[in-house]
Amino acid sequence: MKTVIIYASVHHNNTKKIVDVIADEYGVDIIDAAKITEKDLSGYDLIGFASGIYFGKMHQAVINFAEVNLPEDMDVFLICTYGGKPVFDSIKGIIKEKQGRIVGEFSCKGYDTFGPFKLIGGISKGHPDKNDLDNAKAFFKGLCKNRNL
Repeated sequence: MKTVIIYASVHHNNTKKIVDVIADEYGVDIIDAAKITEKDLSGYDLIGFASGIYFGKMHQAVINFAEVNLPEDMDVFLICTYGGKPVFDSIKGIIKEKQGRIVGEFSCKGYDTFGPFKLIGGISKGHPDKNDLDNAKAFFKGLCKNRNL
């Protein structure tokens, strides 16, 4: 199964840590949406979108990438790191418009120093931690198992 994860990881590389551990363990391709805005994804069997949560939505670079590049009728999984709570609504609409299927969601806390959190030294310090990374690998392994791969 050929898989790609399109991600944006801006402040503390929380999301990149999750993406990298999956890519290293399972040979998944990765694309940094903040650097690459267009890519033909038609050769992939499974597409992931990953981001931190910014003002209640995924990073705009990931949303823009999905709008422009997500092929019709694809299986998609979602990953986010967050300081407050996981939110995927911003990208789910795009996937639905393109008749995609969401086959899994993974989220975990990520170190957050945005706005007022900076004044108190941030929240969710130390995350994603080893347990979060192990859970991310288990999530992806489960996706593969559920797809009989």
